[in-house]
Amino acid sequence: MSNFKSYRARATFGSTAHTRLALRVSATALAAALMLPGHAAFAQSAPSTVTPGTANANPTAAAQVDAVTTAADPTPQPADAVPPSSQDAVTQSAAPQDDATGGGDIVVTGIRAGLESSAKIKRQSVLIVDSVSAEDVGKLPDVSIADSLARLPGVTAQRLEGRDQRLSIRGLGPDFSTTLLNGREQVTTGDNRGVEFDQYPSEFFKTVNVYKSADASLVAAGIAGTVDLRMLRPLDQAHRIIAVSARAQMNGIDKLNPDGTRYGYRASATYVDKFANDTLGIAIGVSATQTPSQDERYNAWGYNGTGTATDPYVIQGAKPYVQSNELKRYGGVATIEWQPSDSFHSTFDALYSHFEETQRLRGIEFPLASNVGTANTNITGVSDGFADEITFSKVHAIQRNDYNQRKAENFSFGWNNDLKLTDKVHLNVDASWSRATRTDFTLETYTGAGYQATGPDDTVKVSQNSNGTYKIVPTLDYTDTNIFKLTDPQGWGYNGTQAVVQAGFLGNPNFKDDLKSLRASLNGEFDDSIVKSWEAGGNYSRREKTSAYKSYFLCPKGAGTNCTVTSGTPTSAAVPAEAVIGTVPLDYLGVPAALALDPLYLYDNVYTSSYDNRPDSLVRDNTVTENIYTGYAKITLDGDLGGKPLKGSIGAQVVHSDQRSDGQIASVVDGVVTIAPASQKVTYTNVLPSATMSVELIPLGFVKVGASQTMVRPRLDQERVTQAVGINVANIQANNTNPGLNPVFTSTGGNVNLKPYQSTNIDLSFEKYFAGGGYVALSGYFKHLTDFVDPNNSYAYDFSSLLGALSPAQQAIVIANGLQTGVVSAPANTGRGTVLGVEGTFSLPFKALTSALDGFGMFVSANYTESEIKYANNPIEAITLPGLSKLTGSGTVYFEKAGFQARVNYRYRSSFLAEVAGISSTPTYRTARSEGILDAQIGYEFQSGPLANFAILAQAKNLTDRPFVTYQNGDARQVIDYQRYGRDYYVGITYKF
Repeated sequence: MSNFKSYRARATFGSTAHTRLALRVSATALAAALMLPGHAAFAQSAPSTVTPGTANANPTAAAQVDAVTTAADPTPQPADAVPPSSQDAVTQSAAPQDDATGGGDIVVTGIRAGLESSAKIKRQSVLIVDSVSAEDVGKLPDVSIADSLARLPGVTAQRLEGRDQRLSIRGLGPDFSTTLLNGREQVTTGDNRGVEFDQYPSEFFKTVNVYKSADASLVAAGIAGTVDLRMLRPLDQAHRIIAVSARAQMNGIDKLNPDGTRYGYRASATYVDKFANDTLGIAIGVSATQTPSQDERYNAWGYNGTGTATDPYVIQGAKPYVQSNELKRYGGVATIEWQPSDSFHSTFDALYSHFEETQRLRGIEFPLASNVGTANTNITGVSDGFADEITFSKVHAIQRNDYNQRKAENFSFGWNNDLKLTDKVHLNVDASWSRATRTDFTLETYTGAGYQATGPDDTVKVSQNSNGTYKIVPTLDYTDTNIFKLTDPQGWGYNGTQAVVQAGFLGNPNFKDDLKSLRASLNGEFDDSIVKSWEAGGNYSRREKTSAYKSYFLCPKGAGTNCTVTSGTPTSAAVPAEAVIGTVPLDYLGVPAALALDPLYLYDNVYTSSYDNRPDSLVRDNTVTENIYTGYAKITLDGDLGGKPLKGSIGAQVVHSDQRSDGQIASVVDGVVTIAPASQKVTYTNVLPSATMSVELIPLGFVKVGASQTMVRPRLDQERVTQAVGINVANIQANNTNPGLNPVFTSTGGNVNLKPYQSTNIDLSFEKYFAGGGYVALSGYFKHLTDFVDPNNSYAYDFSSLLGALSPAQQAIVIANGLQTGVVSAPANTGRGTVLGVEGTFSLPFKALTSALDGFGMFVSANYTESEIKYANNPIEAITLPGLSKLTGSGTVYFEKAGFQARVNYRYRSSFLAEVAGISSTPTYRTARSEGILDAQIGYEFQSGPLANFAILAQAKNLTDRPFVTYQNGDARQVIDYQRYGRDYYVGITYKF
């Protein structure tokens, strides 16, 4: 019953002094790396006549040569015109050419094909970019896109419900990056802008690029980086493809709830073909997934005390429970590509994904020190400042049987047309529409020994475990329905004006995110000049996100109205036998078992509901609308500088923003709730210059430099206009000479006037590619952040629309003395700071060392980041950036030969500030403990005979069985959350016709 406990644990922002990281690159080491023996493994082709920015070329032999040539100018192209580097990867990854030797085709598939394609994208790009490429059609190298991206340098993932969902790039959380689909900005089913990557079936994508530096034609770029998901292009395929795959999954932990499951599956099919003399291409993909997970969970409310021997930390309360999840997702993609001539190219994409996740949570919530008081707290052991042996008496616990279901749909359409106006000039027009809808059904049900801490009480012994959790041993039998009833065990129910019998609670919010975009650009080439080409264009987008919240108190059926106690609502009801489905094990934390009830049966048959009309609940509904007008222009460079090949671009964007929010403000005076509509908008303009350069100092040895000004918009919930207002009638006085200190109106809400975060970026990368394959790269980056959003700021607001809540006499005093202006606690752009870091990558196929190791290889990356962000209201202490791990790293060792493949990967991230679900499912930040995840896979693909093109694969995730752990106050001993997901095992088959 987490909704109304004000004393529960809150978000804690640790403040630690940050020192700047000095980017010291060893000249000796760099020189050694650059001078490693080798020659051009992928020779640079002469400039092509294909105009940069055009859509994919028809895959004739000549067109494929043009694709390789065009890839030398890898700057992002308008909307669906695939960046040439990606285009080249798609065309070449199945059978890369050994351009160094000039020999025949060397067919490389699987892991090595994916790595070679990713390395080619990185090498040929002027931008600093890292990529993940599919090993084959419909086969990214991991279970999810987020798994694959989390292995790239500077990219980390946060696990939620056991799955990698949210990404942080270079120390900045998911709200600071942008996700594109075929070059187009995407909406999200999440609460804000950060995309939840498990919405996208990995089978649908050929390449995923992470751009870490900016370019003027990269519209909607992020501060941290830009993730671009690229679908397969049918005209790039040499022949018809029909591929099907199926995979079975099993959790390492048996089902923890009677109505859960530990088994799942995923299946996909892909069809690609060309018609009309290879001028018309079609690609269709479908995917279905049922993914289970099991979670042994522990949550602490917080700790009393100061952590000394005489005043040790004492746990306030704890909640052990078990959770069984089941994610069902099915979707499809379709691409139609038409190129009737060299002068016109049209591509239409469609993606649809239906997502349904069901969570079953059961356990017991123990109010301990914060409720029973010192008189009923007997400390018998203290270690390291913690009371680690305690007996609590007079405990009235709450059993929880909860059911959460989230349904979401996500679709995206895009239509790109490229027209060759002259031999040198192209017109590109792109239209897109992306939309996501989501509905949550979060049902909580409570049982206890009696209403408001009545009935038999419990004596609970707790002892601290080595991992920071507590073993909890109760006296009562929590499976006995003669003791436990449906009730409000602590009497926490309150509707804003009076007590209610809250034996359950239902949240039923709906979200809709809609984004329409239209883009047009002209691009052309110059002759005989280092200025190779130019591009100018504009983009208009309209994004509207609507959040509609509904919530209800649930109480036993019977007399009374609106679940209020005073109206005679029954304070408890017996547990019906039909609702009992068994028990759940909590012995991993000392509790023998808890009662397992069917919460849907209780909701349908036992409970009555009362609408939650508290002001805080009513004002959550809001709409945020953003109309964005972007104009850009750039030139690209291609020539020699001091005899060294140079490529680059110089350009700028001008972004005009018109953002608006509609909602309402609400207050309560003398038990009467008053609601008033609210609307506000703001406009502003930003200029974002950018420049990138790449110089090939030695054969296949590059220095890349980027400088840019970028921005990213605040969280959508921070831009809302809605407010929950408090009215202090005692301050309605004619002699109130300081309304700022003694306001009549106070409020908490959003701030429509928020501007985007701004960042001035410097990026530097040294890259050396080897003749036998592989490369080494060392990059440094610096970001100067301004207009950083302080979520706890305040500003003045005119509350005249709420004067109706006051009596006529009170209104007269307020108006006469100018007291209608009050204080709103809301976010504001008062922060500034820096992010400074270095990252390195080393990719090596061991055949480059000796032919005896042909098939073996490794890919290693590491990143170190320092940050310092300070707010104007606290200029001394620096905050911790959400999602920032100072140190991250990933290492992969693989073997692949003659159809056999094996791979082991280990990834590590140091502690970071994680976003978790807090009270009433609102986002809360806590420090997450460092973690290391070990994954492995092994497989075989038949090369000949009747089983040719048939492959089998076995995978295992989280072999280290690493839990997700958060703690508070920067003290790793003060554990708040402990979630153990266990290992996951997969067995799959694939067949390609």
